[in-house]
Amino acid sequence: MSRSARRIRETKETLVEVSINIDEVGPIEVSTPIPFFNHMLTSLLYYMNSTASVKAIDKLGLDDHHIVEDVAITLGEVFKDALGDKTGIKRYSSTVIPMDEALMLVAVDISGRDGCYTNFKFSGGSIGGLSVENVLHFAESLARSSGVTIHLIQLCGVNTHHIIEAMFKGLGVVLYDASRIVGTSVRSLKGLL
Repeated sequence: MSRSARRIRETKETLVEVSINIDEVGPIEVSTPIPFFNHMLTSLLYYMNSTASVKAIDKLGLDDHHIVEDVAITLGEVFKDALGDKTGIKRYSSTVIPMDEALMLVAVDISGRDGCYTNFKFSGGSIGGLSVENVLHFAESLARSSGVTIHLIQLCGVNTHHIIEAMFKGLGVVLYDASRIVGTSVRSLKGLL
């Protein structure tokens, strides 16, 4: 049985629809009004080895903040839903991802306790409609809504595009790995995640 979920989040600012199957490699469809964000989400979902759809509409057209936030919230909720009671999942994963001169350490704990801990250096501005400051906001919102502890550590790099892309790819790799079924019980001495 594949683990999958779907959610719609509608506010006065956005309409977001996300579906995911974390056990099936398949098509990935991403449509938001932010071209670089589309590219990063596609990378994340591709490296999660998932089948997924993300559709987002900006009702107000003000800036990218609300789209990034609401997509992250909805994606986190859908990932949490797809995990179910987390029985048998690996729980932990980490990786180091290179992207040319950039090198990112990405680690997660699917613990039920959210947190986003970062150490990276971005120059300001935006790339393809995505404000660089909203990359951190995406990671924080994803961690909070999914109940996953996320660590993002920049080991080296100067090109902001490369740093961000390594981060999104790394997130995909570790979320996939940490969500794999490796046993028959919950991996916690408490018996609950």
